[in-house]
Amino acid sequence: MTVSVEKTEKNIVALEVTVEAEKFVVAVNQAAKNLSKKVNVPGFRKGKAPRRMVELHLGKEALYDEALDHLIGNAYAEAVVESGIEPVDRPEVDLVQIEEGKDLIFKAKVLVKPEAELGDYVGLHIEQDAVSVTDEQVIKELKNKQQQHARLVTLEVGTVENEDTVTIDFEGLKDGIPFVGGTAENYELVIGSGTFIPGFEEGLIGVEVGQHVDVNVTFPAEYHSSELAGQEAVFKTDIKKIQRKEFSALDDEFAKDVSEFETLDELKTDLRNKLLMQAEELAKANQLKAVISKAVDNASVEIPEVMVTERIKVIVDDLSRNLTQQGMTLEQYYEFTSSTEEVMQERLRPQAVESVKTDLVLEAIAKAEGIEVTEDEVNEEIKKLSEQYKQDAQLLKQSLIARGELGFYKQSLVSEKTVKFLVEQNA
Repeated sequence: MTVSVEKTEKNIVALEVTVEAEKFVVAVNQAAKNLSKKVNVPGFRKGKAPRRMVELHLGKEALYDEALDHLIGNAYAEAVVESGIEPVDRPEVDLVQIEEGKDLIFKAKVLVKPEAELGDYVGLHIEQDAVSVTDEQVIKELKNKQQQHARLVTLEVGTVENEDTVTIDFEGLKDGIPFVGGTAENYELVIGSGTFIPGFEEGLIGVEVGQHVDVNVTFPAEYHSSELAGQEAVFKTDIKKIQRKEFSALDDEFAKDVSEFETLDELKTDLRNKLLMQAEELAKANQLKAVISKAVDNASVEIPEVMVTERIKVIVDDLSRNLTQQGMTLEQYYEFTSSTEEVMQERLRPQAVESVKTDLVLEAIAKAEGIEVTEDEVNEEIKKLSEQYKQDAQLLKQSLIARGELGFYKQSLVSEKTVKFLVEQNA
């Protein structure tokens, strides 16, 4: 097989592929065998008719079509590897010559991955933000610990206040008729959590334990149930129990109870150090993001629409998997957010464009700087990954190969090295 490559226009490549006549004959003969098993040829059992009879029965074009289905796909795949191009879409195939006894020749016109035109990407001089931790931040963290270690006390008497945990029975009615999903018993609700629709939790504030109250609400216009969206309703509610947080005093005893420290001052120092470490990590992450963003902004590349569409699909698939882990489907998410597949795709378009451009620019920088990963580096990273997930490293690598993902994994490692290079060359 021989391949010639011609760049017809920007990001479009035409491959002319020549397959030897002998291979074409073999493919046609195999096609005849395959078709003889699928059709009834008079006078022959399925799979037993000779090629000549199959051809007479179905026509030569049918044999050629069957042969080309297998032959062209394989030949095109080999041509892509041999030519070194990176297609991003399906090819348009035109037959140039098809005749037994002669070489099979076809042209495949295909959109390939564009190359980014790089701008400045070293010596960008993007400074890391200075970090500090205020006393107010430390106190806030301390109060968070106080909240986490508070104990709930049941009130014998009293009225509902914000942040109380109440146990309630309720029945929701619209036009005097109970609606689906509007009734519950012994339901625990934290006032101010925003769990219920606007107005319900506020309507319980000031109500005494053991008291009944009718809470009038209006469902939001974008509510996921069309029968209730924008409708007025009443929740007949009984306050069965009120629980309120009781906080420990912020003193040395508190520090001993919630940490390994003996004094409150030691606990504060530890909290300050942890906040400072978090702030430094965030500053580094922001600097890295800014360096990449600047290098990407300085470059230019014409991104094919098919790459944007494919990246949107990847983002949506990731969202779908995350939702599944939370027990929700993508369709339910669209319903709850009053969205649609089309609206979601349009909203994700800017993110997808930026993501694709970033990948293309990082690839171009890696190529310009000769940044690669060795087989030893790949194996070392796979070993780390296997230890993290408690898997055998060799089996993990074989799994990546079997799924056709090893190449993508290598590219991700190259991208990581490229990002590290950009940060190092930032000064």
